[in-house]
Amino acid sequence: MRMAGDYGSARRAVTDLSQLVDLLNDHALTGSDPMLASVQLYWLPLGAGDASCCVRWNGRVFEAIAAGRHHRPACDLYHSALMVHLGADRYAIEMAPAGGNQQPDRGVVSEGAVGLSWLGRSRFFRYEIRRWRDGTISDIAYAVASPQRVPTDMDRAQRLLDLVPAFPAVTWGRDELHAGEMWNSNSLIAWLLARSGHQSGAIELPAHGRAPGWAAGLAVAARQCASTALEAAQGGSQCVRDPLACAGVPR
Repeated sequence: MRMAGDYGSARRAVTDLSQLVDLLNDHALTGSDPMLASVQLYWLPLGAGDASCCVRWNGRVFEAIAAGRHHRPACDLYHSALMVHLGADRYAIEMAPAGGNQQPDRGVVSEGAVGLSWLGRSRFFRYEIRRWRDGTISDIAYAVASPQRVPTDMDRAQRLLDLVPAFPAVTWGRDELHAGEMWNSNSLIAWLLARSGHQSGAIELPAHGRAPGWAAGLAVAARQCASTALEAAQGGSQCVRDPLACAGVPR
């Protein structure tokens, strides 16, 4: 029991230190100037922080099947999250299990079902979308090849934050929007970047990595941009003016 306690304390210390370093890096990028904005993307290994290893194991099975179907080597799977700064304010944006964090003020703006729509009646089968002011990203201590800074400005960063509640909270792991791929946390991040006019083509995955759901987010964003093309003539957003500028797949 002593060893388990020591391990738990050490792990919390490492996590706290990692978050402190992240905050210092954030401050270096934005300082306290209210005229500055930044968008940083984090790649998190699937199953990071899951002591049961259930998520990681299921992910490996999923990827092995997908790799065999497409006759390619299996990849490491990642999900993504954002840290957005707007002036002196900082926001953590991610999709996470609804029961994974019990802090009352964690910036939840919407929820969706996991697996099957009717399962969403149970909290154990729901996800939540967070826009958490001064919050943290779950398992950020495990992030790989991160953070990656996405070029932005005050207007686009604000638009990204405003769009979070509008994310289509359809069933996780399904393709209810007919985007050709499962809907998940990567769909959230890709959708937000595209709809807010950010260029995501320069974003790089970790070596031997794959981000299922990213292409689905881009596809739905481009479809929504195209459906409001009339707004382009009235001086709409960059995304509306040029839907193709929204599309970019991590290399």
